[in-house]
Amino acid sequence: MDDRTRTEVEAAAFRRLVKHLQARTDVQNIELMILASFCRNCLAKWYAAAAEERGETLSYDDAREIIYDMPYGQWKTNHQAEATPEQLERFEAARNKHS
Repeated sequence: MDDRTRTEVEAAAFRRLVKHLQARTDVQNIELMILASFCRNCLAKWYAAAAEERGETLSYDDAREIIYDMPYGQWKTNHQAEATPEQLERFEAARNKHS
């Protein structure tokens, strides 16, 4: 596979991942962090960093709106549940494992 095709395939896979996460609002960020050590906010940070590396100006908030498909505050209000004590415990255990 040539570099251009690989880049196009990677971009398509990324867009599909973002659409999947936008549709799966039942999946909480803390669960993603516990299981995979990244979440929607991480994707937004990576997106903004990649834009900056290419000379583009994109704020973290603007990147989050791209990833969440809405302003972050709206997503939190509509979809984010309070973390349970069990989730917080599992998050700490997972974070310590990856430090």
